Amino acid sequence: MSVNIKEWPGTALGSKDLEEGRVLTVRHRVRAEYAWDAGVAIGRYLRELKAGRLIARRCRGCDRILLPPRMFCEECFRPTDEWVYVQDTGTVNTFSVCYVRWDVARLTEPQLPAVIHVDGASPGMGIMHLLGEVRPEDVRIGMRVKAVWKQVEEREGAITDIRYWKPIAEEVG
Repeated sequence: MSVNIKEWPGTALGSKDLEEGRVLTVRHRVRAEYAWDAGVAIGRYLRELKAGRLIARRCRGCDRILLPPRMFCEECFRPTDEWVYVQDTGTVNTFSVCYVRWDVARLTEPQLPAVIHVDGASPGMGIMHLLGEVRPEDVRIGMRVKAVWKQVEEREGAITDIRYWKPIAEEVG
């Protein structure tokens, strides 16, 4: 279907209209101030990271432990019930070998982003983070890892308070 612009209501404007001042333009600097609030769940999560702990929320409706925590369960559509600490150990669910950093800078040594299923959280409740102290060829799905935290005085209440996750020795037995 072809549309003829001349059939549209209104008046078409062109650059000549602007140049000749037939169109009113107002130049004004917009001062848009805003604040960002992490909310109850993520706010507590970030405070706990600064303290060197991982915290989640339990939903008794579907019997899941949600990490990162949320105040409302997206599976059973009800408020979550309580705070639960989880371990700073886990299992690599998936990973990538990246020669380009998040800011598109090329790398000679690759970064190893991975989805970590954290011990104590429900299946499917992974967090994405970097692996360290491991060669790319040694990373594998199912590998056990432990968080390596920044020094207390360096922490700022962000997921980067965990420097990276490193492999832990497999338990023999």
